[in-house]
Amino acid sequence: MPEIELTAGTVAYEDTGGPGPVLVLLHGLVHDASVWRKVVTELAPDHRVVAPTLPYGSHRTPMDPDVPLSPDSVVDLIAELLDRLDLTDVTLVESDCGRAQTVAVRHPERIARLVLISCEAFDNYPPGTPGKMIDLACRVPGGILLMARVLGLKPLRRLPVGLGALTRRPVPDAIADAWLRPLRTDPAIRHDFRRYCLAVRKDELLRAAEGLRTFDRPALVVWAVDDLMMPREHGRRLAELLPRGRLVEIEDSRTLVAEDQPERLAKELRAFVAETSAGGS
Repeated sequence: MPEIELTAGTVAYEDTGGPGPVLVLLHGLVHDASVWRKVVTELAPDHRVVAPTLPYGSHRTPMDPDVPLSPDSVVDLIAELLDRLDLTDVTLVESDCGRAQTVAVRHPERIARLVLISCEAFDNYPPGTPGKMIDLACRVPGGILLMARVLGLKPLRRLPVGLGALTRRPVPDAIADAWLRPLRTDPAIRHDFRRYCLAVRKDELLRAAEGLRTFDRPALVVWAVDDLMMPREHGRRLAELLPRGRLVEIEDSRTLVAEDQPERLAKELRAFVAETSAGGS
């Protein structure tokens, strides 16, 4: 997997290359770009897919400790990544976290389309029981390591405080182990994770939502009907406030639609890009 040196540190990313339409796929906390693996397989033949591993606790290389790490700095990191890779006419896609909303408002220059998939929005932070557990773990000495060790126990992974809240179907053990290993084994990664989580501004996504009212490009909101963390009405609200937004709801899935319904998600992404390309509606 290639890496790129950005202001905040080194970021690994997958890039399928090719001349097709560009999709940049962003993941959420305590997982990495591999959450998109099935979607990438579906889209790679006729799209260029770029999937960075963001500093959300499953990254392998610690960020620069002298550079602030926060949701705001991750927004800047994403914009810098698009610039450094010279990506244009980008379809920016995000699941779980809400940073893409702020990127679209603050750094829209390279973004042609926006896709929000069952993600934090409005005042939903920290989201659900897992989000509250993460917030608590970051505030208690040793809490992050304890959390990572508990979630690393295979019999406990399907509990509603862990991956059971995110997916209807078990994440393969090899994938889940890789997501949790950096937090379990590297104090510098735990430090990054704590820095990021404790720097969250409670009003960020409310402000982003107001900004999205003027985002005049095509937008698709994809929401999991069975989501336990992201309220279903938030999907409808996001689609309504985006001037060119529309909503697709996907059944038999929780937050990580890319895990539960990857073929359906890839189909929706492909159709959205095709319909809204030059000459489309």
